[in-house]
Amino acid sequence: MNPKEQLEEYTRQVEAVVRSYLPPEEGYHKTVLEAMNYSMKAGGKRLRPLFMREVYRLFRSGDQDLRQERAVEPFMAAIEMIHTFSLVHDDLPCMDNDRLRRGQPTTWVRYGYDMAVLAGDALAVYAFETAAKALEFSDDPQAVGRCMGLLARKTGVSGMIGGQTVDVELTGKPVDAGQLDYIYENKTGALLEVSMMIGAVLGGAEESQVEAVEKMASCIGSAFQIQDDILDLTGTTENLGKPVLSDEKNEKTTYVTLYGMEEAREAVRRLSAQAEEILEGLPGDHDFLKALIDMLITREK
Repeated sequence: MNPKEQLEEYTRQVEAVVRSYLPPEEGYHKTVLEAMNYSMKAGGKRLRPLFMREVYRLFRSGDQDLRQERAVEPFMAAIEMIHTFSLVHDDLPCMDNDRLRRGQPTTWVRYGYDMAVLAGDALAVYAFETAAKALEFSDDPQAVGRCMGLLARKTGVSGMIGGQTVDVELTGKPVDAGQLDYIYENKTGALLEVSMMIGAVLGGAEESQVEAVEKMASCIGSAFQIQDDILDLTGTTENLGKPVLSDEKNEKTTYVTLYGMEEAREAVRRLSAQAEEILEGLPGDHDFLKALIDMLITREK
């Protein structure tokens, strides 16, 4: 398979794993479960669980049995639940006030403001209930516990939510380079970092290798967000599946508004090259991961 076909096949595999951990829609609280699953099934690139699995494969031992290899799957579903809850809340009228996500009505438009808040909250908590299922497959509960701690830290006030907080507070206000870097590192980068770090830890990576993976993921996360900024100005609603010019509408400073389009494009290239250089120093077959990084910086949606 060529890299594009391989990505499509791997994405289908990851999608199947994620969906296998979604809650059944039953009981008196069925509506919130439907809203959770509606949000999760809306599609997306599934990049975070895909990166998690592929980094895990770089480090895993060749003599691991099938049960052991399944230990990464609950975390693959959990990271996508956390990513989705952040999108559900981002779209709310009190935040970005978006009505379209991945070509479909946003969760609050479909289910109402109140149920969207509850669905986001539920996904955030259900993610950890799901991640804990890795204990059923792993012979290393200490590694699973460490991964759950990493997931909490990179999601919370020291990670994604911290970045979102600064982003919200500075909307419509002047933003300097340090503040913008903090937002990108945490709001976007933190979930990519923890995805790859979890893959490395569960795969048995040494501590120095986990640190290298974190740095690589940070570069990828920043490049991905800057490319998002570029596409918000140059893309179309049809391609992106969400409104364009939303940053301008919400008076947000981006890498493009701070440095200009050409420097933004150069930053994407520079950060991607740094990530690929780190990748070359890791064990295993790098071909697919390198192709994936290349595809991310040239994507149009």
